[in-house]
Amino acid sequence: MTSAQPGPLDLPTARDEWADWLRERTASELARATELADGLRTDAPSDPVALLRQWDRASLHLGNVAAAGSLLGNVHPDEEVRELGDVAEQEASRLATRWSLDRELYDVLAAVDDAAVAADPLAARLLAKVRSDFRRSGVDRDDTTRARIEAVRERITEIDQEFSRVVRDDVRTVRVAPERLDGMPEDWLAAHPVEDDGLVTVTTDYPDSVPVRMFARDQQLRREITEAFLQRGWPTSEALLVELFTLRHELATLVGYADWPSYDADVKMIGAGEAIPAFIDRISEAAEEPMRRDLDQLLARYRRDFPDADVVPGFDYNHYAELVRAEQYAVDSQRVRTYFDFAKVRQGLLDVTGRLFDLVYTPIEVPVWHDEVTAYEVRRGDDVLGRIYLDLHPRDGKYKHAAQFTLVDGVAGEQLPEGVLVCNFSRGLMEHDHVVTLFHEFGHLLHHVLAGHGDWARFAGVATEWDFVEAPSQMLEEWAWHADVLRTFATDASGEPIPDDLVAAMRAADDYGKGIFARTQMFYAAMSYFFHADRALAGVDGDGVPDLTERMIELQGRYGALPYLDGTHMFASFGHLGGYSSGYYTYMWSLVIAKDMFSAFVDAAGDGDLLAPAVVEVAHRYRDRLLARGGEKDAADLVADFLGRPFAFDAYAAWLAR
Repeated sequence: MTSAQPGPLDLPTARDEWADWLRERTASELARATELADGLRTDAPSDPVALLRQWDRASLHLGNVAAAGSLLGNVHPDEEVRELGDVAEQEASRLATRWSLDRELYDVLAAVDDAAVAADPLAARLLAKVRSDFRRSGVDRDDTTRARIEAVRERITEIDQEFSRVVRDDVRTVRVAPERLDGMPEDWLAAHPVEDDGLVTVTTDYPDSVPVRMFARDQQLRREITEAFLQRGWPTSEALLVELFTLRHELATLVGYADWPSYDADVKMIGAGEAIPAFIDRISEAAEEPMRRDLDQLLARYRRDFPDADVVPGFDYNHYAELVRAEQYAVDSQRVRTYFDFAKVRQGLLDVTGRLFDLVYTPIEVPVWHDEVTAYEVRRGDDVLGRIYLDLHPRDGKYKHAAQFTLVDGVAGEQLPEGVLVCNFSRGLMEHDHVVTLFHEFGHLLHHVLAGHGDWARFAGVATEWDFVEAPSQMLEEWAWHADVLRTFATDASGEPIPDDLVAAMRAADDYGKGIFARTQMFYAAMSYFFHADRALAGVDGDGVPDLTERMIELQGRYGALPYLDGTHMFASFGHLGGYSSGYYTYMWSLVIAKDMFSAFVDAAGDGDLLAPAVVEVAHRYRDRLLARGGEKDAADLVADFLGRPFAFDAYAAWLAR
C-alpha cells in the first residue's frame, strides 16, 4: 500500500496564500473533472469497467472541489476565503447538476451491458447506483422540466449555504453583573473577566452557554441565555427555510415523487417516506414510560424550590437535571470536569482508538488554516493510511457545531484520505458530555480514513446510506463511559485518575434523562419530517401549509418532553434542516443499530474491560468488515457481516427501558 499510495495534499504555508490556493484548486479540479466527463461523450473506453472508472474519477475530482469549498467555507479565519469556499461548493454543485441532466452522458453510461461487468461486483454495484442517480435526477424529463430542475437545484444550494452562514455567524450575547454568576466553575470565571464597564459577556457559543445553563444559580440568567440561544437565526432564517422546503418539494415532484421525504428516503435504509413518522411514533411510544419517570424525578426536585410548579420550564431543565444527578446519583459535574483537561482528553482519544484499531497517530508540523489546528499522520504498521486535522476550539466565523469534514476522499493509487474534525470545545476543562461528543465525531473521522483505500471513489469514506452514518460514531461513544477506558487519560491536576465509583455514578446518572432525550430527539425528527411533508398540503398560492413556528409548537407538544418557551424559534438555528433535510430521524435509527453492534463488544468483554484483548479482536473484525468497506455493500449487509446476523431492535429497547 505504501508504495502505491500518493502523498497528502500540499496546503498553503502562509495565511495570505489561501485564497489563491483555493482558486487554483477549484479551477484545476473542475477542469480535470470536465475533461474526464467530456471524454466519455467523445471517446469512451471500450472496456465497460474502464468506462465506469473514468466516470468515477470525474466524480472524484468534482468531489475535491466540493470538499475543499465546504471545509474552508466553514473554518477559515478570513471572510474572503470562506466566501470563496462557498463559491467553490456552488460551482461543484452546478456542474454535478448539469451532468445529472445530461442525456448524452446518461446514454453512454446506460448503454453499459450488465453482463459485461457482472464479474466485478463493485463495478456492477457502481453501475446500478449511477443509473439510479440519473433516474432520480430527472434526466428522462423534457427540456423545460430539466431546465427548471437545474435552476431549483442551484437555488437550493445557495439557500443551504446562506442558512448555514446565518446560523454560524449569529452569535448572541448576554451581559451580566459578576455577582449573577454565582455557581459557575472557577476556570469558567477565569476565562470570563469583568470588562471595563463592570459587566461580563456571555455568548451563545457552547463553551459559554452550556455551563451557564447547568451551573448558574441565577434563574433569570439561565432564562436569558436560553432564550438568546433559541433565538439564533431568527427572523432571517424563516424565509430561507420556507423557500428551501418549498423548492425541495418541487424538485421531488418534478422527478416523480409524492414529496421530498419520499424522494430522500428512497436511497436510505428506511426505504420510504411514510416509514419515517412510523419510526418516530415507535420510538416515542417506547420512550413514553422512561420519559414520564424522568419528568417525575425532575419535577419532584423542582418543587422543592417552586412548590406550585406543574412543569419544569426548558430554561431550567439543564440546571435541575444537574441537581438530580448531583443529589440522587452523587455526581457533581463541576468535580467531574476536573478530570477532563482538554489536552489529556485529546491524547487519550488517540491512544484509545489506536489500541482498538491498531493505529498510530503521529503529530506532524504542516501548514494549517489556524494556529490551534493540530495535524496527525495515521499509520497502521508500515502503511500510511491518511492524515487527520483536529480543529477543536471556537472562534469568530467558524462552524458552530461539531462535525467531520472531508478534505480529500481516499482512493487507492489516486488520493490519500484526509479528514478534519471541527468542534467547539473549551481550551481548559471539558464537560463530560463534550468528551462524549469528541469520541462521537472521531468515529466519523476513523470511518473516513479507514474506508479510503478502495478502488472506487463512489464507495470511499463515509459512503453508506445516510441513515446509517451515525451508527459507528454513536457506538464509539461507549468507550467514553467506562472506567477502564477513562482511567487511562482522565486525571485531575495532581495526576490522580478518575475514581471507578465516580464513573459508576456518572453511568447511573446518565441513565436518568434517557426518556427525555429520546423524546426530544423525536421532536427534532418530527420537525425535520413534517416541515418537508407539509409542503404537499400547499394549494396554488401556498395556502394550507402550517406556519413554521406554529408547527414547531404543535410538534413539541406532541413529541417533546419539555414545554415550549414562549417567543422562541429554535428551528431558525437547527442546522440539520440543511444537510439532513427530512431525515433527522437518522440519529435515532442509527442509535438502534449502534446499540446492537456494541453488544458484540460487551459479549467479548465479559467481566473484563473495553480494552481487553478479546475486545480488541472484535474491534479489528469491525474495522475490516464494516468500517474499511465504506459503501461497498448496503449498510444492513455490512452490519450482518460484522454481527453474523441482521441487526435488531432488542438491544436499544433494553437500554432505553433499564
